[in-house]
Amino acid sequence: MDDRVTQLSAAELERYARHIVLPEIGGQGQQKLKRARVLVIGAGGLGAPLIAYLAAAGVGTLGIVDDDVVSLSNLQRQVIHDTDSVGRPKTTSAAAAVARINPNVTVVTHAERITADSAAGLVAQYDLVADGSDNFDTRYAMADACEAEAKPLVTAAVGRFDGTLTVLKPFEANAEGVQNPGYRDLFPEPPPAGMVPSCAEAGVLGALTGVMGTLQAMEVIKLITGVGEPLVGRLLMYDALAARFDMVRYKRTTANADA
Repeated sequence: MDDRVTQLSAAELERYARHIVLPEIGGQGQQKLKRARVLVIGAGGLGAPLIAYLAAAGVGTLGIVDDDVVSLSNLQRQVIHDTDSVGRPKTTSAAAAVARINPNVTVVTHAERITADSAAGLVAQYDLVADGSDNFDTRYAMADACEAEAKPLVTAAVGRFDGTLTVLKPFEANAEGVQNPGYRDLFPEPPPAGMVPSCAEAGVLGALTGVMGTLQAMEVIKLITGVGEPLVGRLLMYDALAARFDMVRYKRTTANADA
């Protein structure tokens, strides 16, 4: 993108002043955010805070994928939607929320369900992907597509009172020259159908999705600006009831390393 396109206006300099004053971000980091194209999978519990904070941070283009409509039972956790949005497509409602938060952000809506066939085409249009989907078919499809397209993936999941988060860059090697792990190194196979209950079946604490979605946004911003150490090869686990974070390190398997 032409650098002139990502120059910050006077209004943007004021809007992002608290970012720009951070030496680790500064004007250059804010311009990186403005240039960035991020694909968000799901405008639900995880996607809602993720989209809101990426929009507020000044990510230039947000692609939002969701094939569902807003229902009343979503509103306990999906905070970018409101009562008047019930019955509207989530992509439409999310785009309206982004416009309210930050009119400088371009939204591209994809009102569709991800498949193994469609994932690669979507991923290719963006710089990185944040997956907040609620099913294993989508998670595996996005992980495979991101690895094939060499695009970073920030993926999170929630249970009733717990959540997990990691960053995947399996197309790169770490500082020791060892290939980074992929999603299938962490979860080799999806669980049998019906083993993991859905949110509708088991329930989920609304504020939990806010914690995990905000952590996702933080990892996306770190990847775009190059600050900090992303959660590559590390699975962050959050137990909301115990107010405890734990970390598990994982590596690339021999099978994948030889592939």
